[in-house]
Amino acid sequence: MNKPDLIHPAARESRIERHGSPAFREKGQYLLAFGVIASMLLVVGFPTFVIFFFGVFAYFLWKIFSSGSRGDTREIFEFYLSANDVLREDERRWFGFEMKEVVGRGEKIVRSMIGAPPLVYFTLGALYNKIGDHSAAVNNLSYVVENESAEEKSMVYPSPELRNYVRILRKIEREPAEAPLTSSAVRSLERARRNRARVLLENSREMLRLAEAASHEHAQAPAVDDHKDSFGNLLREASEARESKLNTETRPSDAAEERRSHKRDHDNPFVDRKPISEVLHDIYDGNVQ
Repeated sequence: MNKPDLIHPAARESRIERHGSPAFREKGQYLLAFGVIASMLLVVGFPTFVIFFFGVFAYFLWKIFSSGSRGDTREIFEFYLSANDVLREDERRWFGFEMKEVVGRGEKIVRSMIGAPPLVYFTLGALYNKIGDHSAAVNNLSYVVENESAEEKSMVYPSPELRNYVRILRKIEREPAEAPLTSSAVRSLERARRNRARVLLENSREMLRLAEAASHEHAQAPAVDDHKDSFGNLLREASEARESKLNTETRPSDAAEERRSHKRDHDNPFVDRKPISEVLHDIYDGNVQ
């Protein structure tokens, strides 16, 4: 009588995974495909060295592309680790160039990967919000919060990079002890995405509105000042003209004053008479002689 299988399903899956790792399965698939193709070529009559040459060439191509995919996936999880350190609310103070380097990693992933994970976009938007680039923050956060196609359940045709990323992510979730720091960073970022994504988006939009309003007021300020200056100049010119007119009306001109003075001299019959002091002086001098 056979004994019942008392192994826990999770332990069974872990054992199967250890015995049949993805790398081993990929190599087995490659060897199987190469054996089938080599047998067909031998039956057709291809030389053995030609088959061996093409087999080695195909193996190197496979290694190049598979290692590139794993490298891209590793960069994603390294980005999660660095970004979670920056976004975590603690007493550490980060330099600007450190935060920009982390942002550069995220931008590189988004540009190079077809169908980047939504968590990458959220993390990138949260970093932009932290460094004050609210326009870029709105672009990334709105894609995650308001775009239904950005949800994981909508991604039904994954790229090889995304498939490899999900495979490693599920392995980390099943066995967090193998990568505790990465597992903690992913959980922290997912929790922040669930609780703060919309709040960060609204905050960035509000900061953009305030910046646009301040810029609009600053642009209008010189025009108002110029208008005030021109209005003041007009008032001063009008005041000066009014004062000049009043002076002209109340004060006679030099020519008119000269004519009136000449007229007074002509009408006065005693205009040529000497003063009394001169007359007495002449009489006194004459008597003395």
